[in-house]
Amino acid sequence: MEQAQEKLMHWIDAHFDEEVAFLQEMIRIPTDTPPGNNAPHADAVAEKVKAYGWQAEKHAVPEQRVRDYGMQSITNLIVRRPYAAGGPTVALNAHGDVVPPGEGWTKPPYGGVIEDGFIYGRAAAVSKSDFATFIFATRALEALGVPLKGALELHFTYDEEFGGLLGPGYLLEQELTRPDMVIAAGFAYDIVTAHNACLQLEITVHGKAGHGAMPETAVDALQAATRILNAIYGQLPELKKIKSKVPGIDSPTMLVGRIDGGTNTNVVPGKVVMKMDRRMIPEEDPVAVEAQVRALIEDAVKDCPGIRLEIKRLLLSHALRPLPGGEKLVQSLQRNGEAVMGEAPQAKGTPLYADARLYGERGIPAVLYGAGPRTVPESNAKKADEKLALQDLRKATKVVALTLLDFLAA
Repeated sequence: MEQAQEKLMHWIDAHFDEEVAFLQEMIRIPTDTPPGNNAPHADAVAEKVKAYGWQAEKHAVPEQRVRDYGMQSITNLIVRRPYAAGGPTVALNAHGDVVPPGEGWTKPPYGGVIEDGFIYGRAAAVSKSDFATFIFATRALEALGVPLKGALELHFTYDEEFGGLLGPGYLLEQELTRPDMVIAAGFAYDIVTAHNACLQLEITVHGKAGHGAMPETAVDALQAATRILNAIYGQLPELKKIKSKVPGIDSPTMLVGRIDGGTNTNVVPGKVVMKMDRRMIPEEDPVAVEAQVRALIEDAVKDCPGIRLEIKRLLLSHALRPLPGGEKLVQSLQRNGEAVMGEAPQAKGTPLYADARLYGERGIPAVLYGAGPRTVPESNAKKADEKLALQDLRKATKVVALTLLDFLAA
């Protein structure tokens, strides 16, 4: 086994320039979400893996369903690598959709520029890097020539930024896959075993527009919206008192991330639309939290004559929690992380949420691990000049490959 591990790591070193070039190609195909036209990236990945002798199944989500969801195109991929009978099916999942680059870049966001040992670009760290990590870990495993048992599946999906329901959620809903365990894309040295739940609501406040010189003839939607804002932000001290027992996760949070409204400077606003985000710690009940938030919003304007509210749920994602069987994945990743990096990665929770939860909701143990720096902020993930140290890509590929060997070696 020790000899196989050495050969595995040597193969990754020998093919590392090819892996970096592969990641550059992944970065150079834009997948801004919104607008979410992500099928071209999936097509390119499917074509790319043909060179490795693999067939990528293309699972296109129906166009109308995608458009109703707020995106333009989604094609999810499954690459199945069956081995001898008698072993587990391990899935590796990374998402190709990304938040738009935004302002402030000093490098081209879709350039894949390499400088001073770093690769720059949107999704260099989250999570196109793990398209490279997972593909090259799999190639290294298969290049060993040792007997393998079970199966490996690569899931490349394109809906994490909108919640994952048409990414991994679609593959699971359509019963296209049912792995025994999942390693999903990571973003730091840590192994993430739990994450927060998330509720997102769109709140539309309807009033009646009127001339600014005669406000008494109107019903000011913005005044009512201000009461809702005060109610939401007034709750923050109470949320701070709620503490999670999961290491890495602190308290629930709540914020309004976007406000649109009004027609002109001299017109009383007749309509205001707000989008809010409520993060829930794993111990909270999402259904109860949604009922509480809706009541909070409704109570804030219940005595405002002429005001009508619409509250639309945009997202209700559940928390990721550790499941039986997941501890074996964690132990293997920690052992191999220590062998490669000289220290065992910590297993902990994160206040973020990810689409790995969708596997967990179906009873499939899932952890997040992949290429990334020691801490998430170091990578500028989702900010300008997102970057990844090439050595961190190399290390993560080795750790994942060694972990696959643990589970799939005959």
